[in-house]
Amino acid sequence: MDLTKSKVLVTGADGFIGSHLVEELLEAGCDVRAFVYYNSFSSWGWLDSLPKELLSSVEIVSGDIRDRGSVARAMEGIGTVFHLAALIGIPYSYYSPESYVGTNITGTLNVLEEGRRLGTGRILVTSTSEVYGTAKYVPIDEVHPFQGQSPYSATKIGADRMAESYFRSFETPVTIVRPFNTYGPRQSARAVIPTIIGQLLAGGNEISLGSLSPTRDLVYVKDTVKGFRAIAECDEAIGEEINIATQSEISVGDLAESLIKQINPAATIVSAEERSRPANSEVERLFGSNGKIKSLTGWRPRYSLEAGLAETIKWFRQPANLAGYKTDLYNV
Repeated sequence: MDLTKSKVLVTGADGFIGSHLVEELLEAGCDVRAFVYYNSFSSWGWLDSLPKELLSSVEIVSGDIRDRGSVARAMEGIGTVFHLAALIGIPYSYYSPESYVGTNITGTLNVLEEGRRLGTGRILVTSTSEVYGTAKYVPIDEVHPFQGQSPYSATKIGADRMAESYFRSFETPVTIVRPFNTYGPRQSARAVIPTIIGQLLAGGNEISLGSLSPTRDLVYVKDTVKGFRAIAECDEAIGEEINIATQSEISVGDLAESLIKQINPAATIVSAEERSRPANSEVERLFGSNGKIKSLTGWRPRYSLEAGLAETIKWFRQPANLAGYKTDLYNV
């Protein structure tokens, strides 16, 4: 599929991955509509940080993914939808699970229903590696069992299965895209890498973290969005679930030590109980298989972990970028 032949929509375009995906699609010559969360401040989230000349070519639509009317307006005249709008903070899902059901499940249902009504050419629904829970085997491929170890992951499992049902029941051209642990510039302060870097750059000598033993498959954001684009351009991906992973892993503890060495070797790690998930909710191991995306699209990660972390640190070192992060707080 040639994405440049019809208009594309990115939901959640104001977020971390969404804003990078907008950039990637613009660089590819796409006609982009960006769906952002309505707010009274007229903020477009991370899109506001894009160069004005780049942003001027994007059609911005504000609304709420939970509202069917908002979604209908955003999807009118669209050929391909990249559906990224979601609530993603795992700790907050313990406090407010109903809001995750509304955004992640009902929001996805709205996209699927409007896609079915409008005859949208392609819909890419964004999943998460958290749906797998702690690995039962590695590397985790797309037939690995699902396990909802947090309300967040449970709602993403529900959204994924809803997407599958629309493909099987109505032949809606859906692909479930499953990124593993994406990181890079603009990532939320609630994620582990911004948490570590932010505390270090703020001058802290004690870095407060939760459990250090879990492992993660870390994908640099530019690789993630190129994966989205490659999947959208692959007609054989319709009806499939596809990981975006580096097929490697690193523990949170080793990751923290690596960042400490690069930024402030005098710093030490302090374990904070408030930052740890409930024992049965912690996903201990995520190590993804990327065999399927490679065979279907030829995608491969271009950034090593070292290179991706260097780019991320460089971005956070700019005072204007770090200013928006409350490094002295535990961001739920």
